[in-house]
Amino acid sequence: MSEVNSGPGRVSREQRGHLFLIGLDRAGKRNAFDSAMLSDLALALGEFERNDELRCAVIFAHGEHFTAGLDLMELAPKLASGGFQYPAEGIDPWGVSKPRRTKPLVVAVQGSCWTAGIELMLNADIAIAADNARFAHLEVLRGIPPSGGSTVRFTQAAGWTRAMRYMLTGEAFDAHQALDMNLLTEVVEPGQELPRAIEYAERIAKAAPLAVKATLQSAFQARDEGDDAALSTINALLFSLIKSEDVREGVMAMMQKREPVFKGR
Repeated sequence: MSEVNSGPGRVSREQRGHLFLIGLDRAGKRNAFDSAMLSDLALALGEFERNDELRCAVIFAHGEHFTAGLDLMELAPKLASGGFQYPAEGIDPWGVSKPRRTKPLVVAVQGSCWTAGIELMLNADIAIAADNARFAHLEVLRGIPPSGGSTVRFTQAAGWTRAMRYMLTGEAFDAHQALDMNLLTEVVEPGQELPRAIEYAERIAKAAPLAVKATLQSAFQARDEGDDAALSTINALLFSLIKSEDVREGVMAMMQKREPVFKGR
């Protein structure tokens, strides 16, 4: 296990076996995203993407709250002047601009989860929230639209009228409402959101990495290009993996009634 903390206002990093734990670390500002934390989160996801040892990432937050959303006092002037861009070696944490991540992401949420926090959660593959989590899309009350994917993903997950109720009014909702709208995988007792997220990540990390990436690739293609495009490449994905060492290991483990040990080859 290794840990690097970049200091308040950025994100912490911890490698735990095949897992990469990324912690929002601006608790004094309720983890509101300023340009430094946006850049550092993108850089951390780029590090995750390029490290073959890492199979699943977990994004969580230090302190009582997941995030208060964007720090518009700091960001608005930079956005208005075109002065903010993600670093070239980073990956957009919201999956709006490419390149897109190819490996799985789990998010653990507690306390306030406003605006960009909801969109970060919607861009994850599994999202766990504490029972005390509260959500709100406040952008229209600040003069801007949601810009991290909710106009697409919230409406897809919850349905048009339920999503628009919250995106057009800024009305808050709780964790159980978020679960009912398919924004979350599970709601847990406060304090259990990160352990539960890590539990899911560990289970993902035990699966065959190439198969996990192929699954994400197909699902992303369906979302981006439509069902027909994704269906047309499924056989090619299967054939590209069928002769891999991991497939042989999976078959042998099944025959020998043991847990498989995959190497991503």
